[in-house]
Amino acid sequence: MAPGTREKLIEVATRLLDEGGVEAVTLREVGRLAGVSHNAPYKHFASKETLLAAIAASELTRLNTVLTEATKRRRTPETALRTAMHRYVTWALEHPERFRLIFGRWSIESAELGAAANLAQTTFVSMVAAAQDSGALPEGDPVRLASLLRALAHGAADLASVGHLATHGKGNAGPGDLVDDLFDYLRTVPNTPA
Repeated sequence: MAPGTREKLIEVATRLLDEGGVEAVTLREVGRLAGVSHNAPYKHFASKETLLAAIAASELTRLNTVLTEATKRRRTPETALRTAMHRYVTWALEHPERFRLIFGRWSIESAELGAAANLAQTTFVSMVAAAQDSGALPEGDPVRLASLLRALAHGAADLASVGHLATHGKGNAGPGDLVDDLFDYLRTVPNTPA
């Protein structure tokens, strides 16, 4: 099925974002490249910010699908979670503008973006809880542990994207190596009730 006008506008805007950052995304240019009238984008998005929020929501939804697929295709909860985190790091490095957009400061409220973010968070926390239940990760609050894991992956990807972390350079490790290191360190934490 061919995408509707709104989806086409998001697709074109995402391409502009990838090529030139947030500054390259304008409603007029998106409309022109999508082959619609210059007013058509305004029928779907009240402002550039609402279009950017739609891009971020679309990308988070896609990332949630990647997380869900990792869970379905792996034998153990730990392997699924590691795979999901490696895919996250790969995505962040392959799509730095999308990465910065999603995790940047937002000046508007977007129900669509909020729902996509909540779904991705719920999926990730569920994956962490499953790894905890299997004994692969230490007991404790799965939300906090998910935040620790995400912070490591996010920070490592961010550092690598600007050249401050590399397998054969600064840090003597790539982002994926640090993901694996954190799992290895967490495996040594004794599971004792709080």
